[in-house]
Amino acid sequence: MARRPADDGDTTTGDTATGDTATGDTVPLRDTAARRNGRWSTGRRAGARVAPNSTGPPVGGLANAAAEVVAPARVDQRTKTLLTRVLPGEVAVVDHEDLDRIAAEGLIRAQVGAVVNAARSISGRYPNYGPLLLAAAGIPLLDEVGPKVMTAVTEGQMVRVDGTHVWAGTALVGTGTRHSLESLETQLEVAKRAVSDELGRFAENTLSYLKREHHLLTDSPLLPELTTEVAGRHVLVVVRGLDYRDDLAALRSYISEVRPVMIGVDGGADALLDAGHRPDLIIGDFDSASDAALRSGAQLVVHAYPGGEAPGGGRLDDLGLTYTVFEAAGTSEDVAMLLAYEKRAELIVAVGTHASMVEFLDKGREGMASTFLVRLKVGPILVDAKGVNRLYQSRVRSRDMVFLVLAALFAMLVMVAVAQPLHVFIRAMSLSLRETWRALFGS
Repeated sequence: MARRPADDGDTTTGDTATGDTATGDTVPLRDTAARRNGRWSTGRRAGARVAPNSTGPPVGGLANAAAEVVAPARVDQRTKTLLTRVLPGEVAVVDHEDLDRIAAEGLIRAQVGAVVNAARSISGRYPNYGPLLLAAAGIPLLDEVGPKVMTAVTEGQMVRVDGTHVWAGTALVGTGTRHSLESLETQLEVAKRAVSDELGRFAENTLSYLKREHHLLTDSPLLPELTTEVAGRHVLVVVRGLDYRDDLAALRSYISEVRPVMIGVDGGADALLDAGHRPDLIIGDFDSASDAALRSGAQLVVHAYPGGEAPGGGRLDDLGLTYTVFEAAGTSEDVAMLLAYEKRAELIVAVGTHASMVEFLDKGREGMASTFLVRLKVGPILVDAKGVNRLYQSRVRSRDMVFLVLAALFAMLVMVAVAQPLHVFIRAMSLSLRETWRALFGS
């Protein structure tokens, strides 16, 4: 298991690519007007349905093996970094083995025109559902194109994804496997049958690191000074993990009433801002938090590797922001919970944190020793809110609505029957109507 701080769930991995750069037209990154107005072709063939002049993916269909997409390319080894600049209709070129669900959801929200993956989107080690989400959303996925495509296609270059080929200008820069929903489901079933082997390796790796990281359970780290008082208060730790949006929405009343200290783990700070909350503290290596989140006024704590190396500090230095360094082993979400515990929080509520083997493998981690040890330590005050949105969903039945309306009518009739002012009003209205009738019809 890697001992370096992990990210907030948008993890991507891949080797540095090499290859020849092809020639072709380039659209500048800032030429947003042309890109938003759809001046390039994103036409699909063979029945894929696209709204007229749309720069988004096909609407309501499955990824079509014969679909063609022509659009500028955004190229990045890390999917979550690419998501910060890709616009609707553009082609996402990534090197992401075992494309995870969080990355796939980000690509879908970005409405990319197609995804070209240099690596295998499903390696078969374990069942990852990200590629299926892309297919179900109608986004073409070209897989196993090879590492050379990462340098053969340049940022902003106009590319054409046609069948199993990727073209840059007149040059063929890559060939891969064009997936459909059916082909991905077949691969997923194979991965499910092989998951027991991966589970054994995961458990073995976890046990080996438990021996090295046991100090997380017994030692008290050197804590940074915080500008927000934590002792005796509830602390909400938000990680941009599975279902974090729904869980934050389900906790809206809790947040409003209790007003906990809010800690965003890297991109979790953006999750809080998107939900209408301002983080009090942001902790992580700051490779996925937006500049807006970093400038939101929260205290910034850089999670440093054991030994003091703090790569996240470089970005904050470039932005001219002050920060504190917290050196500790484990993932950033582990360190956030550990910090709240050591600062004597009354309760820790975790949203979007990772717990299952699949979630850790999606993050690129081969074990969960630090998470296991930290949860053992903070367990008495930890409430994991993962899936809280599915715990209870209020349902209003038709018969309940009918009963409510009848009850309201009955209450009104009772009021009419017993209220003297209403009696007088009704009698006056009755007399007035009778006089009007006589005046009009003479009877």
